[in-house]
Amino acid sequence: MSTDDSVVSLETQSIRLMIAGGGTGGHLFPGVAVAEEIRARYPDSQIQFVGTAAGIEARVLPRLGWDLAMIKVSGLKTVGLWGKVRGLFRIPGALWQSRRVLKQFKPDVVLGVGGYASGPLVLMARMLGIPTAILEQNSVPGMTNKILGKVVRRVFIAFDGSRQYFPERKIELAGNPIRAQIRDALAKAVETTETVEKSQQQSSNDRSLVLSVFVFGGSQGAVAVNRVMVRAATLLAEHKVAVQIVHQTGERDLEETQTGYRDAGIEADCRAFIDDMATEYARADVVVARAGATTIAELGVVGRPAILIPYPYAADNHQELNAKEMVEAGAAVMFRQKKLTGEILAKELEELAGDLDRRKQMGSAMNALGRPMAAQTIADWLEQQGG
Repeated sequence: MSTDDSVVSLETQSIRLMIAGGGTGGHLFPGVAVAEEIRARYPDSQIQFVGTAAGIEARVLPRLGWDLAMIKVSGLKTVGLWGKVRGLFRIPGALWQSRRVLKQFKPDVVLGVGGYASGPLVLMARMLGIPTAILEQNSVPGMTNKILGKVVRRVFIAFDGSRQYFPERKIELAGNPIRAQIRDALAKAVETTETVEKSQQQSSNDRSLVLSVFVFGGSQGAVAVNRVMVRAATLLAEHKVAVQIVHQTGERDLEETQTGYRDAGIEADCRAFIDDMATEYARADVVVARAGATTIAELGVVGRPAILIPYPYAADNHQELNAKEMVEAGAAVMFRQKKLTGEILAKELEELAGDLDRRKQMGSAMNALGRPMAAQTIADWLEQQGG
């Protein structure tokens, strides 16, 4: 075969990929990242998502231009007795609907990303002999992935602590996929910021005296995080510690947080929602945030030290376990929300403000944990199965 023939063959190759699951952005967007990687490699590939009408996928995927098939299935945990009964009764129907969807689309390979729809679809695909894999974004898998891990060919994990829940021979530590647009924006923002900082340092040595802090509690904000940060900032001002604060508050708590800073005489850049997260990550000396899987993945790309405040009601307390892995690596400090006060947070920020070497060490450790090529790693395996 000539070189030209090889190029044509590569360009015309395609994969029929089905991605099952969703419910939340934490499950859905890693799947979208993998889909984008497959489509970038093979533009003619056919990719279909499978989810539920109640999940975020029903709103987001059509807007992003991805095909979505629906099945009726609901959860069995934290839904009460009648919710659990309803969920159990829906399982046979969900399996039948999954069989119909699979027969219609005829995928070469199926990837489950967690969430209600992932269970019956991936299980039925396995029963039909279709190659299957799952992605576990958190340190502790949900019930669906614990079950599916026993039957799929491959289990992609984002945290080393997840190994204990799955057969070792099936595991690949890939990381949590980040959409290419976001990953590239993070990397570019860091590069730009480092160039600017280097220029500033050549003309002034004062920048290290101001601690830039980026605070957020997720896209909807977190009232507990907002309030403890306002209190901490007030104490830092009293102690004459110079901080520059960018704070994503969430819509419902924007006004109260702004008022809290203003009453304390602190200038803080408070916004309900920040579109350009990459720039704020890159500008920050320290990030104060929850410990969701996506946040951890993004911190790894930008290599920023973090003070993590895990959401205390996350399923199986997975955010705390996510954070502990960062702490053990020397990349972050963790405080449980229940025990955290403004005084404690202010003390930690003051110590970090005065210890540039420690911040650099934490940032390097965070960067070492980052796996920006997660989507490519997963796509490599899917490509092998579908080729």
